[in-house]
Amino acid sequence: MELKDIRKVENLKGKRVLLRSDLNVPIKDDKIINDFRLIKALETINFLRESGAKVVLMGHRGRDKKSLSLVYEYFKERISLAFAGEVLGEKTTSLVESMNDGDVVILENLRTDNREIENDNDFAKELASLADVYVNDAFSVSHREHASVVGVPKYLPSYTGILFQEEVKELSEALNPLSPSLCILGGAKFETKEPLVKKLLNVYSNVFVSGALAHHFFKSKGFNIGVSLSSDTGVDIEELVNNKKIMIPIDVVVANKDGMFVKKPNEVSNEDNIADSGPETVKKLKEIVKDFKFVLWNGPLGEYEKGFTNPTEELALALSESSAKTLIGGGDTVAAIEHLGLDDKFDFISTGGGAMLKFLLNGTLVGIEALKD
Repeated sequence: MELKDIRKVENLKGKRVLLRSDLNVPIKDDKIINDFRLIKALETINFLRESGAKVVLMGHRGRDKKSLSLVYEYFKERISLAFAGEVLGEKTTSLVESMNDGDVVILENLRTDNREIENDNDFAKELASLADVYVNDAFSVSHREHASVVGVPKYLPSYTGILFQEEVKELSEALNPLSPSLCILGGAKFETKEPLVKKLLNVYSNVFVSGALAHHFFKSKGFNIGVSLSSDTGVDIEELVNNKKIMIPIDVVVANKDGMFVKKPNEVSNEDNIADSGPETVKKLKEIVKDFKFVLWNGPLGEYEKGFTNPTEELALALSESSAKTLIGGGDTVAAIEHLGLDDKFDFISTGGGAMLKFLLNGTLVGIEALKD
């Protein structure tokens, strides 16, 4: 897929560039606990600065309209920049108009203005008025029809950033992997991932389904899943269950009022919550990953965010030692790799979770189509 690359624009000196980056990082007790996305964002920011562009940086933080001030403080330790403290207004206009070549101004959280999520045309036009050129480097939100993603490109010459180019290149390769290949897919929301499972079965040698996704397979086999997370999708997955390329956990960790126990899937009782993949499953996975030349992994093996971390981290360690080309994505999956300090042991770590899965399913995103138009 050929997309317009900002690095191929000949003269950016003095140009005002409206840069949409992914600044949405996990924050706890007023501290950034994972700066992976910010590190990745800096490559395009620094390229534009060194090219003499005037960079108007925009992004969002979560869904709760909290300030990007902590992101500003993080960047301030690494580059010289100013914080507008608002999205649009007199201060923003004044800061942008007084910028020198190579300066950076970061706008407040876009989602503090409801018009961002509503993809309001006037809001997109106002954002566009701040600059001469638009760059989308926020692959991870480019499955969202938001003003800063699909609205602004209507009004400015538009390009992709360095990270965006890398994401599209690597994920496109994941749709044509080296053989034999393995996809490990975890998490929840089976109704949205079922079409992707079907597609990947035509692409990958094997697909291992874990986490809450596997609960649907257990149910289809007639097993009890107790009080485990599951959605009543109404989707008939008998065809998937009987597909020999599909793999599911052979044992699970359950939690109930008496504690935590390892059980076979057919041993789960009414009061059990399936919280993780079991030790035999992890052992099997660690053995078979050695047989594959390409491994795509998105989603933990269990309820990672609730403290069930060991199986996911054991798998991460095994993959880091594998000779296979490894492509990783998804918040909890990346968190496990970060926690173990294994970032440099994988061939590519995507900043996208939902966007990564959407791209794998459709081969494009609304943000990509907006740039084409």
